[in-house]
Amino acid sequence: MTTHVFIVDDNTFKYHLEYMFAGTGYKNVKVDFNGKESSKLNPNAEKTLVAMMADGSRIRKGDYIIFYLQAKDKHEGKFYGIFKAKHDGYFLDDSNLGQKKYLPFRLKIEPYKVFENGITEWEALDEIKHIQSPCQMLWSLIYRKLKGNRGNTMITIYEAERLFNLIRGKQEKILTGNNFSFDSKSRKIVSTNSYDDYKISQMMPNVLPRLFFKYNKNNAFETHLQMYIAQNIGTGKNISLDSIYNVSQDNIEWLGNEVSCGVGMRRMDIVFSKIIDETERMVVPIELKDEYFKNEIIEQIERYIDWLEQYYIPNRPSQIQPSIICKKPRRRNEAKFEEFINSIKSLNSRKNIKPLIYVEFEIENNDLKFEAVNYQ
Repeated sequence: MTTHVFIVDDNTFKYHLEYMFAGTGYKNVKVDFNGKESSKLNPNAEKTLVAMMADGSRIRKGDYIIFYLQAKDKHEGKFYGIFKAKHDGYFLDDSNLGQKKYLPFRLKIEPYKVFENGITEWEALDEIKHIQSPCQMLWSLIYRKLKGNRGNTMITIYEAERLFNLIRGKQEKILTGNNFSFDSKSRKIVSTNSYDDYKISQMMPNVLPRLFFKYNKNNAFETHLQMYIAQNIGTGKNISLDSIYNVSQDNIEWLGNEVSCGVGMRRMDIVFSKIIDETERMVVPIELKDEYFKNEIIEQIERYIDWLEQYYIPNRPSQIQPSIICKKPRRRNEAKFEEFINSIKSLNSRKNIKPLIYVEFEIENNDLKFEAVNYQ
């Protein structure tokens, strides 16, 4: 199960709890391209909205939800939990439920083990007295703090275990019942007797028509591609995609997008961890491109491998199988392609990894078709 951390403030936290949902938004900008080819939004606004939908698309039913309450006045920022997702991914809803901030991307949640007290940002991110190695720090949340602009951040399985243990260690009891609110004076989650019925909107995110339009116009659509893959991988909805990576809802144990791997701006587009058997698992970092293959992609992949070896593998031993997904060229430049393949083979020989999976995609039968290229 993946754990997702949602950023809230005093006002929005209260409504999240009373209506039992988690949500994000971008200013007051609305999605005008859902299920459509066209959009009147400027490219930057559209990209931001699609990126936020991609963050929600990785969520699967049963995933864990933690809230981070932002600092206010003399109160430190705190992490609260633990809840679970009631369904896959976001739905789109324009209602505001009385809160000041516009939150159109929403996810229904349910209680798992709800604790009244949160733990401070200092306790979670800065205190290192129980840390044996830098790789054990909660880097996903540290990177999020450094870079900002993420209303929904996933954390790895070992990071979630540490955060859960920290939260449990601050508690005297688990709250019972299904109805909750937030007391801003005591800074605690409280049980309530009231229930605010919140009916789920049925408008689910669909970026495919917009992706097709951009694909055919040779416009940038990498963020749209990321959302599509996060939304569909392992669900059985795209057989060509799932068969390449041999994944299903039963063997994907963790899924992330825009996974930070350094204090710079470097991020892995898609990463998932797959269970192989009772003792083995595999982590797969995927670099996405909305264009044709280029040699510099290999340098990016090499950095991802280095980061995983130093920060991820010591906490969760796994095989590494990197992958690249690119747009299928109409005509292949054989000389450049041979050079690209030689770079892949060189990477495979230098690194302690499973052979890189190189994938190309195209539009077929009103969907994306993915095909692994045999370069051996």
